[in-house]
Amino acid sequence: NMSAGRPFLGCACFFTDNIFLGRFGLHVRYRDGPQLRREHGRALRERGCRSEDQFQEVLREIEAEVQRRKQLIHQSVERRAIISECYKPKHPELYTLQDSFLAPEFLEIVRFCKSPGADLQGLLCYLESFSDKRIYRLPVFTEEFCQAFVDELENFEQSDMPKGRPNTMNNYGVLLNELGMDEAFLTPLRELYLGPITALLYPDLGGACLDSHKAFVVKYSLHEDLDLSSHYDNAEVTLNVSLGKEFTEGNLYFGDFNQDPTPVPKYIEVEHVGAQGLLHRGGQIHGALPIASGERWNLILWMRSSSIRNQLCPMCNRKPELVEAEGFGDGFTEPLGEDVPQTVDLCALG
Repeated sequence: NMSAGRPFLGCACFFTDNIFLGRFGLHVRYRDGPQLRREHGRALRERGCRSEDQFQEVLREIEAEVQRRKQLIHQSVERRAIISECYKPKHPELYTLQDSFLAPEFLEIVRFCKSPGADLQGLLCYLESFSDKRIYRLPVFTEEFCQAFVDELENFEQSDMPKGRPNTMNNYGVLLNELGMDEAFLTPLRELYLGPITALLYPDLGGACLDSHKAFVVKYSLHEDLDLSSHYDNAEVTLNVSLGKEFTEGNLYFGDFNQDPTPVPKYIEVEHVGAQGLLHRGGQIHGALPIASGERWNLILWMRSSSIRNQLCPMCNRKPELVEAEGFGDGFTEPLGEDVPQTVDLCALG
């Protein structure tokens, strides 16, 4: 996958930053033991890591996660090759996006956004808005598509194919690029359908030039992942679609934008609505409350703009230290030129 002929890359902070310690509900940065103790010792103690043995156990957990991340690219390529060769989809027609999968109201929103003179105020008439946090709900898929898609995902889950974790915080779900859904489903969804919408909603975040993505499905159930701790996404814009099945509770909650924290953040709760999606800024701090019964599947699409993130990595808040990656990587590209003029079209930045 290339952007204007340039391969997508990652940032080296992937191997050191935002390492999630699930038992303590804490994200940490890791260079070595003394640094961890200096920067995170107090927070760890407050959350129950009080003995030296416990601290050493945390160190071992972090080291294992760092090693996992270092092997990730190679293992992902291997898994994808095996799945491509050996997995027999139950619903092969789902792997190529068709208008019939999309809710008629969603297609109407896309048509409006592509029409001459379309503007933000006009678009907002079609969407449900939540507070002032730039969170929007909209219909995305048909119920029939969602049911067939979950059926396909369960078929894959029950197969003996190799499976990768969606991310460091979710243990149950499916990486959709490994399932082979990037090229004919997710890329057209991002470019042809979501792009015109995000261009109007998030122009300051590169909404008109979201040139890569990472997509995965997460699953919550009583005996697996129940909830999701507070975090922000490695994305400029996130789409979160509720696919089903039957569940109670498990609302999403949203706090501050990660670059504008307040002393006492105001949280809002947003319910999941089947086949509908929430669009929000990747940097909006959010999480999921525990489900009380049933099973919930969500499609998560992290959309990225190389022109934005090439200036500042959202995960370490520094100029990205570029490293080789596979596929869309983490959405960075090698800059075309070093000098960026003061007044500039965001999407033209290298």
